[in-house]
Amino acid sequence: MSNLSTSTAKGPNARTRLLDAARDIIRAQGFASTSLDQLCTTAGVTKGSFFHHFQSKEALGVAAANYWSETTAALFASAPYHDHSEPLDRLLAYIDFRSDMIDGPIEGFTCLAGTMVQEMFGSSDAIREACNASISNHAATLEADILATMSKHGAPDGITPQSLALHTQAVLQGGFILAKAKGDPSIARDTVAHLKCYVEMLFAKGEAQ
Repeated sequence: MSNLSTSTAKGPNARTRLLDAARDIIRAQGFASTSLDQLCTTAGVTKGSFFHHFQSKEALGVAAANYWSETTAALFASAPYHDHSEPLDRLLAYIDFRSDMIDGPIEGFTCLAGTMVQEMFGSSDAIREACNASISNHAATLEADILATMSKHGAPDGITPQSLALHTQAVLQGGFILAKAKGDPSIARDTVAHLKCYVEMLFAKGEAQ
C-alpha cells in the first residue's frame, strides 16, 4: 500500500507515520489497548506533534479508518482480478485474491475497520461510522460486477448486488474473527473457500431457472 499523501524526501510526514503506526498497532492489539505513548514512540513523533494533527485519540481512530480505506482502495483498484473479461470470473477472482491475502501473522491480513468497529461500535459513533463507510464502500466496488453477473446468469429471488456484496464482507470479517479466536489463519481461508462455492452455486442455480 502506498502512503496517503504528504511526504518529504526523508520519508512520510508525522501525520502519515502516526496513521501507519495506528494501522499496525490497532490490528495487533485493539484500539483501547493502543496508547498515545505507544503510537508516538512507534511513529517517532512527540505528543505535541500528535495533538497538532489529531484533536484526540478518537479523531485518530476516524482518520485511521479513512486512511485504511484510501490505501486499500489503491491496492484493490490495481489488483489482477479486474483483468478478467467475464463479470462472474472477476467476482470469483476477487474472492481468490482475498484468499491469497490471508498469509502471515493474523494482524497482518485482518481488516483495521473490522477490528475497530467490533470494539468501538457502542462507544464511539464517529469511529463506527468511519468503519462502516470503509467496509460498505469497499463492498460497493463489487456491485457492478455482481449486477452484470446477475444479468447474464440470473440469480434466485431476493438477491441484490448490494446484499451479495455486503455478504462477501460479512464472510471475510467472520473469517478474520475465527482466525483470531482459534489463532489459526487457515480457518479464514476455509471461510473464503466456502464463499467461493456459494457464489458458484448461486449463479449456477440462477442460470438454471
